[in-house]
Amino acid sequence: MARPRPPPHGHGPHTICAAFAVLVLVISPPPPAQGAATEADVLIAFRDTLRGPDGAPPGPLRSWGTPGPCRGNSSSWYGVSCHGNGTVQGLQLERLGLAGSAPDLAALAVLPGLRALSLSDNALTGAFPNVSALAVLKMLYLSRNHLSGVIPEGTFGPMRGLRKLHLSSNEFSGPVPGSITSPRLLELSLANNRFDGPLPDFSQPELRFVDVSNNNLSGPIPAGLSRFNSSMFTGNKLLCGKPLDVECDATGSPRAGMPTIMKIAIALIVLGALLCATGVASGVLGRRRRKPRRAAAEALGSGDQTPSNPKLNTAPAVNIENAASTSQPRAGAAGAGAGAGKRQRRDEHGRLVFIQDGRTRFEIEDLLRASAEVLGSGTFGSSYKATLCDGPAVVVKRFKDMNGVGREDFSEHMRRLGRLAHPNLLPLVAYLYKKEEKLLVTDYVVNGSLAQLLHGNRGSLLDWGKRLRIIRGAARGLAHLYDELPMLTVPHGHLKSSNVLLDGGFEAVLSDYALVPVVTAQIAAQVMVAYKAPECIAPQGKPSKKSDVWSLGILILEVLTGKFPANYLRQGRQGTDLAGWVQSVVTEERTGEVFDKDITGARGYEADMVKLLQVGMACCDADVDRRWDLKTVIARIDEIREPEPEPAAADSSSSS
Repeated sequence: MARPRPPPHGHGPHTICAAFAVLVLVISPPPPAQGAATEADVLIAFRDTLRGPDGAPPGPLRSWGTPGPCRGNSSSWYGVSCHGNGTVQGLQLERLGLAGSAPDLAALAVLPGLRALSLSDNALTGAFPNVSALAVLKMLYLSRNHLSGVIPEGTFGPMRGLRKLHLSSNEFSGPVPGSITSPRLLELSLANNRFDGPLPDFSQPELRFVDVSNNNLSGPIPAGLSRFNSSMFTGNKLLCGKPLDVECDATGSPRAGMPTIMKIAIALIVLGALLCATGVASGVLGRRRRKPRRAAAEALGSGDQTPSNPKLNTAPAVNIENAASTSQPRAGAAGAGAGAGKRQRRDEHGRLVFIQDGRTRFEIEDLLRASAEVLGSGTFGSSYKATLCDGPAVVVKRFKDMNGVGREDFSEHMRRLGRLAHPNLLPLVAYLYKKEEKLLVTDYVVNGSLAQLLHGNRGSLLDWGKRLRIIRGAARGLAHLYDELPMLTVPHGHLKSSNVLLDGGFEAVLSDYALVPVVTAQIAAQVMVAYKAPECIAPQGKPSKKSDVWSLGILILEVLTGKFPANYLRQGRQGTDLAGWVQSVVTEERTGEVFDKDITGARGYEADMVKLLQVGMACCDADVDRRWDLKTVIARIDEIREPEPEPAAADSSSSS
């Protein structure tokens, strides 16, 4: 068979999946006109206004220079992300120790493609920066600084496309500006400030996250916000109305008096009875089931306490939904609000925190009593399937090397992941935070992982049509991560066949994604697959936006060849990994020997298999500049025709 040659970059139709909201413009803006200041000039001038701890621009930004910030959709400049046409898309200048007054953000208005800006986790002081000139900005993150003062009422008026606004953990005061209710707003975080007065009305149909906890807000909660979790409003002692269990009187103030006191007394009595009943039941169940459940209990952390296996707090939470606030009050917050925040964080420690509405709640005790099955042990930790007595089967993953951030940042990131929704992404159900280890709870996916089928003598269950659909679904799930988490250099970071699960219809469901922000850089480099890309293992190498694409390419080659990628075991040494082997066989014009002999249903589709092979090889190009970007990859995959469905009687594997 003739040697396949990948088609030239940039040719052919580019189809774009629009099933979910895309937070950056699909059509990138044109580059600056000749004679105008280049984007490099604008960024360098902006950098020179920033001050780190030593009074100079932070070290990571001093490398900004030539060539320009963008080459296609990739960038070698720290903190810069790019559109496909080579214009700047986002700036992520977090944790750089930026000090002094907030910079003049209006200087960035000449960047036509700027859609995302983050200055979170710095030490900026002074008033809220003027963002009115950034009319096309979609995402603004200024959380965890020392900004203060009143935000002018009309600040956000020109930003009609604003989607995400995070201002938590600063010292802002005064009323919440009415212009904050952008018609396209998705997320709003104002927690841990000193905002006062009433909340403006929110009627955006797409609004899916609001957190105003631990402020000095007062009055009725607007109807447009009543559908959110009550923990998002705690720490505001003068707020009333749903979802809080505080009624408003005729003046719009919290109703006080005996009825509320009686409710509290009744609740305490009921709680005491429940705790007694739970203790008796747990004792009986423990004596009757101790031996059969010992393995599960030890696996989930209830065995003998050791430095590597600390005991988990298994006392039942009063109300997980109301105790799951992850906000951390600042010293300047109201006393009652700060106390409430501390109690919530204390209650959260060692307990499951659910991050999706409408899910059945359960406790660690329920997991310990559940029928347990060890699913396997991966690079981060072990996984267990727990079948609840009166609920669905869930998977509990135990992570030991996930101490990259503190509790507040960890909780915020988990909640961000919990808001992702895509048919090719495994939703996060709940998490447990302890300093020594973390637990993540997800749904159980019936057909297990792609790795189990490919390499467990069951590869014949995956015919050509299933394999193509699996790759197509994995690529679309990855694309959704790129759309929703554009500030992450590697939005997945750990894409491999054991993290591609298969549902009842053998559709791909990605797991263990977006964990880079909560692990240390050293652990990420050691265990995460994207960090095995050639650009990462080179001397002084670092990941790029295309490192996930390289992992996708390895996955494509694994699906087509049926061979386990040797680079997982050999740390990506060139010439010994799966991509190197495929390239050598193709170079010798023996392409027919590449494909897995277990692939069935491929007769008449050999040319399509070669097309997918070309995509995989283009994803695994060691030269990052020549490696295809994700949009090109998806466009090429979508061009490959799917086989005609076989008669239903001929395929019974979907129930396996």
